[in-house]
Formats: sequence, structure tokens, C-alpha cells
Amino acid sequence: MPTYDRLPSDDPRDEAPGGTFRREHDLLGERDVPADAYYGIHTLRAVENFPITGTAVSAYPDLVTALASVKQAAALANRELGLLDGVKAAAIVAACEEIRAGKLHREFVVDVIQGGAGTSTNMNANEVVANRALELLGHRRGEYTRLHPLEDVNAGQSTNDVYPTAVKIALDLAAQRLLDAMEVLRAAFDAKAEEFADVLKMGRTQLQDAVPMTLGQEFATYAVMLGEDHKRLTEARELIREINLGGTAIGTGLNAHPRYAETAVRNLRAVTGLPLTVAEDLVEATQDAGAFVQLSGVLKRIAVKLSKTCNDLRLLSCGPRAGFAEINLPPVQAGSSIMPGKVNPVVPEVVNQIAFEVVGNDMAVTMAAEAGQLQLNAFEPVIAHSLLKSLTHLRAGCLTLAERCVTGITANREHLADLVSRSIGLATALNPHIGYEQATAVAQEALSTGRSVHELVLDKGLLTEEQLGLILLPDNLARPHGRRPARPTAT
Repeated sequence: MPTYDRLPSDDPRDEAPGGTFRREHDLLGERDVPADAYYGIHTLRAVENFPITGTAVSAYPDLVTALASVKQAAALANRELGLLDGVKAAAIVAACEEIRAGKLHREFVVDVIQGGAGTSTNMNANEVVANRALELLGHRRGEYTRLHPLEDVNAGQSTNDVYPTAVKIALDLAAQRLLDAMEVLRAAFDAKAEEFADVLKMGRTQLQDAVPMTLGQEFATYAVMLGEDHKRLTEARELIREINLGGTAIGTGLNAHPRYAETAVRNLRAVTGLPLTVAEDLVEATQDAGAFVQLSGVLKRIAVKLSKTCNDLRLLSCGPRAGFAEINLPPVQAGSSIMPGKVNPVVPEVVNQIAFEVVGNDMAVTMAAEAGQLQLNAFEPVIAHSLLKSLTHLRAGCLTLAERCVTGITANREHLADLVSRSIGLATALNPHIGYEQATAVAQEALSTGRSVHELVLDKGLLTEEQLGLILLPDNLARPHGRRPARPTAT
């Protein structure tokens, strides 16, 4: 039996605010656990063993919620199969529902990166659920003879099926929020595409003048790219909905009821509302990290394209006097401690940095997935940490870019029109009307004299003012075939 109200130990990490403790034991011996803690001895040892990132599992509420969902589904399945007393099951379910509602998250204290393939996280969940269930039954925390973290809360389970299942649920929840944020950003770019549909400008290839386009077309491209990536993330999300719950240690289902897997997953679908499926081969599913690699690759794709878009926004707005100055980003803060009046493109810059981080996270996921051996990948904690960071930060980046930057962008219309009139790239549009040789001669003279293509064509009598005006209409230049691209959607 555990004992209570012990005197404080010499180790300050073990001292509870009230100075009281309870004694718990594991295979290594006994330890004093703060009496008011919902976690137990296994969690205490993990906190001591893994002071790695300073980021506790509680930093990812989706993961805590997912762990509670798995424990709840397991209790319901075990009760249905006659393996768990109804009173105990009801207490476990009630405790899990509280955690899913946001309570006790601070009790998930183990570092998100840990040895043991997630065992410490699973034990943290088992202990918190067990101790809260004990309270609900009228018992004290630590009275595990009444309800046990392993015998009851973890019945029919192993870290090796609980942890990856919970991680996949957490990733699914986080992915939905990223998808929503991507749609907000896509809509912001699409609105700007409509606003700038009549603004003619010069397109560029290799940073050199190319041919005319509209600023609306430029912004529509960013919306289309986001719509494409929305579809790719939706596809990757489908892959992570295949889980290995019921496989226990290596996928053979040892120590689980023959109908546990299907029963537990059916209950898990009901608890989470997600269309989860049991993998056809649980041995394969327990060791295969391919779905994580796929998701990570999609997140890298999103990050790379977002970063390219932000590079464009910074370049198009550079100046304000000595740069492109084609668009104006909304000023959100002073840009320099020494240069008066300077305003920097800080929002695109922060999204660039998020992208760099996501690319690095993808490498971490790649190496961790590759490092798996035989029937288990022991490195799923760093996979989970990397993917949840990427999803969380990309979501924040999309919303910040939309709300603090894109919606406030304005166009320098007169400057853009002047650049078009003076650009030798305009000669390309005249090829069908004055011929390639004449267009080349005009372009060369414009470049050597500084005169505009428009002016030279009129002076040489190659076209009339009326003809030239018709050719240079924005719709004729940017949409020579009279087509406007369909507005992109996320579905």
C-alpha cells in the first residue's frame, strides 16, 4: 500500500507545494511523488531522465487530447468485451472526457523528446487518467490497488500502438487547422487578385523584363498555389488516418482480446469523430513511418512555396525609392533603431523563417523514419515533435501573413504603368504587328537611348496611336486569348 504525508525529501524536485508526498514503486524501486500530482513514479523518472527540450507534452494540446481519446476508447472496448469492470471503466471514461475538455493538461510533464519510443508519454497518460479516475471513485491518488495505471487504464495496449495512434490523431487535428488557415490566406490573395485585375505591369524572368501581365494575375498565382497545396495536404491527411491500435507490442496483438482492435477503433471513431481505420497488417503498420514521411514532405512543399511567395512580396515592395516599389506592404512596426522612417517587410520575413524551420523538421523526420529497426521505430517522439511544430507554425504563419500583410497590400499603379511604357519587354507584344526585326530594332534603340518603345513606334510611323492603344490594353496584353483563369478553390 502507498503511504502519504511523508516529510519533504532532500531533493527539491520532489517537494510538493504542501510538503507532502506519496510513496510509489516500480521495477527499479520506490520514489516519493508529490502528493498533489496526478502523474506517478514512471513520469517522475522520465522528467529526470529527459531534460532535453524544455518542451513538455502539454505544449501540444492536440496530443494530450488524442492520448485521452485513445484511453477512453480502450476503456469502452474493454468494458464491451467483458475485460474491465463497468465502474472502473466509467471512471476512466469520465477522467478522459475531462482531459479532452482541457483539464489536467499541465500534468503531462514529460519532455516531448524522450527515449523509449514514447513509453514515457504513454505512462504519463496512464498515471494521470488513473489518479483522476481514483478521485472520481472517492479514493486517493496513488491507491493503485483500487484502479491501476497499467492493469486497468493500459489494458490491452502497448506504447507501440497507443503512441503512434495518438500522434496520428493529433496530427490530423492540427492538419485541419492548417487547412483552415491556408484557406484564409488563399482567399486573401484571391481578393487581391480581383482588386488588381486591371493593373498592368511587367512580368519578369530571371529578374529581367519579360512581357506584360497584370498584378492581378501575379496574385492569383499565389492563390492557385495554395489551393493546390490544400489538396495535397488533404491527401496526406487520409494516410495518417490508418492506425495500428490493437497491435500491442509488435503488431501481433499479444495480450489483447481477438476483437479488441476492431472494437477499440470503432469506439475511437465515435470519440474523435474521425474516420479512422485499422491497418490491414498491424505488424507492418507498427514499424512503418511512411505516412509521417509523406505528411512531412507535403508540409515542406507548402513551406517552400510560401517562402517563395514571401520572397516575391519582399522583392516587389523593396524600396521605397531605390527598389522595385511596385506594391506597398502595410507598415506594422518601425524597422530600424538607427535609420529614421525605415519600415521592413517583417511579416514575410517571419514566414520565411518558419519555412526554413519546416524544411529542417522534414530532415529530422526523414532521418528518424530511416533509423527504425526491425519491428518498431523508436524515434517517433522526434517525428511527432517535428511534425506538430511544422503544422502549428505554418498555421500561425498563414494567418499572420493573411491578416497582417496581404489584406493591406496596395499597388503603385502609376509607377507600374510607367515601367510598362518604358520597358523594352513591350516590344515582344508588338511582334505580330510590326515583325520581329522591326521590334528588335525598336527594343535596341529604346535600350540605347532611354526612349520608350511606345514613343519610338509612333515616331517611326510603325503604328498609329489608336492601333498602339488597342494593342496595349491590359486585357489584350495580359490575356491575349481573352481568357481569365478560373478562380482557385481549396476543394
